[in-house]
Amino acid sequence: MLNLRSHLLCFHSKYMKINKYNSLLFAALFGLGFSGHAQSKQWTLEECVRYALDNNITIKLSELDVKSADIDKRGALGSYLPSVSGNASHSWNIGLNVNPVTNIATTQTTQYSSVGVSAGVDIYKGLQNQNTYRRTKLAIIASQYQLLKMQEDISLNVANAFLQILSYKEELKIKKEQLTIDEKRLARSEEMVNAGTIPRGDLYDLKATIATDQQSITVSENNLLISKLSLAQLLQLKEFADFDVVDDTNAKDENNIMAQSPTDIYNKAKETRTELKLAQTNLEIAQKNVAIAKGAYQPTLRGFYQFSTSASYSDRLVGTDGSGNPIYAGPNSVLDQFSDNKGHNFGFQLNVPIFNGFSVRNNVERNKVSLEKSKIDLEQKSLDLQRNVYTAFTNAKGALNTYESSTVTLEARQQAYNYAKEKYDVGLMNSFDFTQAQTLLTNAQSDVIRTKYDYIFKIKILEFYFGIPIVPIIAK
Repeated sequence: MLNLRSHLLCFHSKYMKINKYNSLLFAALFGLGFSGHAQSKQWTLEECVRYALDNNITIKLSELDVKSADIDKRGALGSYLPSVSGNASHSWNIGLNVNPVTNIATTQTTQYSSVGVSAGVDIYKGLQNQNTYRRTKLAIIASQYQLLKMQEDISLNVANAFLQILSYKEELKIKKEQLTIDEKRLARSEEMVNAGTIPRGDLYDLKATIATDQQSITVSENNLLISKLSLAQLLQLKEFADFDVVDDTNAKDENNIMAQSPTDIYNKAKETRTELKLAQTNLEIAQKNVAIAKGAYQPTLRGFYQFSTSASYSDRLVGTDGSGNPIYAGPNSVLDQFSDNKGHNFGFQLNVPIFNGFSVRNNVERNKVSLEKSKIDLEQKSLDLQRNVYTAFTNAKGALNTYESSTVTLEARQQAYNYAKEKYDVGLMNSFDFTQAQTLLTNAQSDVIRTKYDYIFKIKILEFYFGIPIVPIIAK
């Protein structure tokens, strides 16, 4: 029986070593940037969030959307201004042709130049220009809200990743402490085995426990490295060799958010939440789109003005000689021709839509459908916000209760472990039963860590709905 047990322990030890080497290789591949360097800086949560807000690629794309909306606004403002264009042309006519200046058909080579300027302005266009300009102003507001929402989402993601690192740090610390305790137990057990106080089988159990501790530490180290890498990527850090975070976060409701009722939090959220403001702005944009589409039903009135002048580069027929042959004289000067041939054309152009294949009507109906969708979206966003607030409050309250319960459990497990240790030290408990008590203590410690950071994050979510940001978001 003892030999079988020894073979099993030997196999277990080799298996642990293989897994340990695989885990170390995994850590080297994914966490190389974090190892081999002295940690020169430790980031606070506020520093992480601020850096992400300034450097995250998704946020930068949203900022470009704001700039695009501003360009659209300037384009809409330009529709109020008149359009002005100039034109010029020069042509050669060879053979029999009509002189464009004298209107006489002659066989000769004629050059002709013309210049002109035209201008036009919309006097009335069914208020489409005005509504388009107002829509672009709303589009800028909507893009700003979208940017703000993106910044808020990134802030929460950074907070979650930050707290995940702290959780793995504490978990790793506990496991290392447990390994130290087990290694001391192993040294003492070897002495007791040599003295014949305890059976050698207890020593094998303890060695297997230490191997399990080492494997657990390796897994925790890998989890910590990967969590740091994830946060560094979220922050868009190019150099993350020395990246680390501070360990000063406590499970405290610093803003006393749990003293608020869910109704109070929801009422505050309705005033401050970006998704509601964005949905309301999109509704107003949809209303403007309907107004613009309806404007196509109305007649349009446009004023126009044109100025033109021309000059011909050909001999002028001034008469005939005694034999009836034509007599030509050189052309008038170009400046004189431009002065003599100038003309003005101005007036108004009225267009009345009569029938256009239902295109305007279909466009109006299409925008009305979009308007109804926007109304439903706003209503749905309001319902979602209410549900999310009540759910977040319930989750935070549940997380607090779970954290407090796990703390009580840990205290009881610690007392049970202390009692088991006393019995084990005097030989009244075998190694297997003592290891069980130790495992229960370790699990209780892990539960406290997990529930603590879960509670902290849920408090951050409640503060988020109550309008308390992790860091103030400054509009650019």
